[in-house]
Amino acid sequence: MPTFVLATRNRHKVEEIRAVLGAGHTFLTLVDFPDAPAVVEDAATFAGNARKKAEALAAWLACSAGRSVGADAWVLADDSGLEVDALGGAPGVHSARFAARDRGQAGNSTDAENNAKLLRLLASVPAERRTARFHCALALAPVAARPGAETRVFDGVCEGTILFEPRGQHGFGYDPLFQPAGHQESFAELGEPTKNAISHRARALEQLRRWLARSIEAS
Repeated sequence: MPTFVLATRNRHKVEEIRAVLGAGHTFLTLVDFPDAPAVVEDAATFAGNARKKAEALAAWLACSAGRSVGADAWVLADDSGLEVDALGGAPGVHSARFAARDRGQAGNSTDAENNAKLLRLLASVPAERRTARFHCALALAPVAARPGAETRVFDGVCEGTILFEPRGQHGFGYDPLFQPAGHQESFAELGEPTKNAISHRARALEQLRRWLARSIEAS
């Protein structure tokens, strides 16, 4: 089974990826590679940012630490965020730094700041127009060049609506404000097992899992 180097330090993302891809794989994260270069996420799309992060880390590993991760290792990077229809698709690729952009600050905002801004912008928007979706793009890049290995991108979307106030104590980011279609609870109320089965990242990961299964059968 291949080794996956996850281009994140976000514990929540790591746990979700482990839960969906399951046992049998070796997972490393940026915590294991503290000297890995930072990547500026300035692409216009989730797929563009995910691909940029995956390929940059793969290239660095190939030069600096390729032997330690193995010849069959892959880098898995994601970019994800919230798209709100009433806001023209915002915050989109700026989801993590939604509030900070107002102050011209670099880096991410806190979850509380982002959620407060979202509620403020939607204060006069009625329930029927608060449609939104979480969108995730996963990029899988090989660390070492080998036949048939190339960067692949897998997309996942979870449709829903934005609530009028936060609900729930679990999850992170916009989870307390997002009610997925077909459910009465917010992402932050559903609990990890249910969320991991229906989330945008879970759906992208399921596409990746199926591709891995086909690749293993063909090898």
